[in-house]
Amino acid sequence: MFRSPLAALLCLLLAVSPLWGEPAPDQTAGSVKAMIPDATRNAKPLTVNETLQWNDLLQTNAKGRVRAGLTDGSILSLGSNSQLRVVQHDATAQQTTLDLDYGKLRNQVVKITQPGGKYEVRTPNAVIGVIGTYFYVAYVNGRTTIICYEGTLSVTAAAGAKVVGSNNSTTGLDQSVKVSAGEVVVIGLKPLTSAMPPYSTLQTISLKDTDIGEARHPHYGRTLTLVAAGVVAGLTIGLTQANSSSKPCGCK
Repeated sequence: MFRSPLAALLCLLLAVSPLWGEPAPDQTAGSVKAMIPDATRNAKPLTVNETLQWNDLLQTNAKGRVRAGLTDGSILSLGSNSQLRVVQHDATAQQTTLDLDYGKLRNQVVKITQPGGKYEVRTPNAVIGVIGTYFYVAYVNGRTTIICYEGTLSVTAAAGAKVVGSNNSTTGLDQSVKVSAGEVVVIGLKPLTSAMPPYSTLQTISLKDTDIGEARHPHYGRTLTLVAAGVVAGLTIGLTQANSSSKPCGCK
């Protein structure tokens, strides 16, 4: 009477036991190395050393900044007034996807060596792909600004967008461009209304705009930022009010 139901139950257990034996994939993406309040993770206050998981949403307000280390050794520096989703980071397969909804992000990326490996930063109107490099990306006022410090980037504009400015004369209808060290590209819908500032100026401002150590001292560099803000108003690179210390602009 009970033998048949019991046999069916045993068969079911045997069928699913291999699934139980397989470990769940590790979806740890990294951890927070440093920060300046206010910043949140999934709408909750963020703390230093907090673990980051796939699909975590990081958000900073006008004063907040975050530096995170990914498990493959890459480093993310998120500026103020920014929102970033860590969609995926698989260090073993070297598969990383980040969505910058708005704001500023500096990336120090380890070299991709795995076949099929990728590191992508997506904004609402562009996709930036790298093999291993150091770069900055901002999405502000409908424009994506990419500054390549080291290495080479592949930048693809979304449908309807195009290269509207660069410091190497690459503009027009191209949907995909290569950006090398020392180059700047802006993706948007409308051409820039002013000349692009020198690379050295943009590099200095972008580094300072995503540096946590400098942001602890609000008065240093105020003149630099106020002057630079007027110079790059047409670029809409996403500059904030000066938040720096006496350290040089590239400090970490």
